[in-house]
Amino acid sequence: MSSRTIRVTVRGAFDALSPAHREALLADAAAHDVSFAAFTEQGSMTYDIAARPFFTFRYQGTVDDEKDIPRVVAEAEGAAAQWLDARGLGYKNVTSQATDMSQVPLGARGKRRQS
Repeated sequence: MSSRTIRVTVRGAFDALSPAHREALLADAAAHDVSFAAFTEQGSMTYDIAARPFFTFRYQGTVDDEKDIPRVVAEAEGAAAQWLDARGLGYKNVTSQATDMSQVPLGARGKRRQS
């Protein structure tokens, strides 16, 4: 059986940010711009605190069996919480969505490469 790549998107809202937290997020915002978004095993946080108080955390893991997908989702949520907690940031309304990349249909370009 081959491994399957699972991509998890964790979304939520910052909660009860102090002025110091907001200032720190703004100072580091360029490094967390959506242009740097990537699904990685460590996770990748993006936000635009100047526009809205929401964040997106992208995470990638692998499973050998479909029944292990909830484990990867839990890992992603834990990694996002760890990132936020390490900075003393409050958060709420956290949701997650997992995508099994083996189930994503290839577009025309991908089909041509596969031939």
